Amino acid sequence: MTGTRAGAIERAKAHFDSGAFEDDLARRVAYRTESQEPDRLPDCRRYLTDEIAPWLEKIGYRCGLHGNPDGRTGPFLVAERHEGDDLPTLLTYGHGDVVRGIEEQWRDGLDPWAITVEGDRWYGRGTADNKGQHSIIMAALAQVAAERGRHGFNSKLLIETGEEVGSPGLDAFCAANRELLAADVLIGSDGPRMKADTADVVLGNRGGIAFDLVVHLREGSVHSGHWGGVLEDPGIILAHALASITDARGRILVEDWLPKDVPPAVKEALRRLEVDPGDASMTIPVDWGEPGLSLPEKVFGWTSFIVLAFLCGRPENPVNGVQPNARARCQIRFTADVDRADLLPALRRHLDGRGFEKVAIEPAERGVFPAWRTDPDDPWVDWTRASVERTTGKPPALVPNQSGGLPSELFHRNLGMPVIWIPHSYGGCKQHGPDEHLLASVAREGLAIMTGLFWDLGESPPRSG
Repeated sequence: MTGTRAGAIERAKAHFDSGAFEDDLARRVAYRTESQEPDRLPDCRRYLTDEIAPWLEKIGYRCGLHGNPDGRTGPFLVAERHEGDDLPTLLTYGHGDVVRGIEEQWRDGLDPWAITVEGDRWYGRGTADNKGQHSIIMAALAQVAAERGRHGFNSKLLIETGEEVGSPGLDAFCAANRELLAADVLIGSDGPRMKADTADVVLGNRGGIAFDLVVHLREGSVHSGHWGGVLEDPGIILAHALASITDARGRILVEDWLPKDVPPAVKEALRRLEVDPGDASMTIPVDWGEPGLSLPEKVFGWTSFIVLAFLCGRPENPVNGVQPNARARCQIRFTADVDRADLLPALRRHLDGRGFEKVAIEPAERGVFPAWRTDPDDPWVDWTRASVERTTGKPPALVPNQSGGLPSELFHRNLGMPVIWIPHSYGGCKQHGPDEHLLASVAREGLAIMTGLFWDLGESPPRSG
């Protein structure tokens, strides 16, 4: 065994400072891998076959492209480097697809398909979500191998191309390829840090479920002068039904939606969390949501209910008529401490108990993902936190679950391993919107963190996991 941990980290920083990391990321950003656009599926495939696989093969990985069993989105790339049967095995994950570029909404001088550097900000679609983050992992693996001459562990990389449309086919792919993806732990990078200047160790994600509330009373509208005040108005009925779900300041009134029996370790982690939204233009009212909870507790430890859209009649061209129907697309975000199977039945009971039997609940075809949280007492959690602290000089924030969606639960359910995320973005990165960017300072530190982590995995992995 040659080299040192400090040498590997210095090698990683030099790689970043030389511009080589930026060059790699710029090539990857240039691929228009918009998974929401069916005609971009060839670009998603080329991202894997022309960019990622050749790069990984150069550092000793054997790569295989696998079709998506769902058929609606692009393929999966699985890369493997096996160094010994008696060594621990790491699985890591990323996604090469991005949301729509929406070029027309970006600030003048910015191109979503090219990196533009302005101070600490690297603008470009996918810089934060997720091309920049899996590029950090790939670069860290390369630096450890260069310094040590080998990794000292086995590793597998899974890169998908449909995460931004809900990862169709990923569940089935993992279930059908348990041996191919078998590992001791999954450590990936996605999402934002709580604070830009502090690393996070994230144990899972909140779940989400989308559904429509629908009131359909008749076929066609009728004259509002003749029938207004006589016939039931679906818009009014739906508005009152929605108003029964929360109070006027967003406190949820459906008791069976709320977390119960939250583990003490999770409560303690939430108590210690600090969150920087990263967007100075966004004012967060302290009285919105559940009273008595801190911002981290509301975002990472509680249930939220959102009305995504509300439609009654034709807002762009209203007519003087009592409308026949109304519809609202809604979303619930929830933690692992809530019974997902009872969310919509609980809503049905709630609405019926308040006289809203005419409000139908229609689950959305997409937009459902489960909550998951790795046990905070799992040995891999303490080991990961210790490694990150050794590199940065300060303890990382322990985040029980991210607020957004990640495929944590399906990885654990299908592959039976702890799942840990170390994000390398921040709250103000504008992912999914115009002017998405990565902070170079966070990316550079992230590269050092992952290099140190992978060095430690080859030197002193957890005794059990």
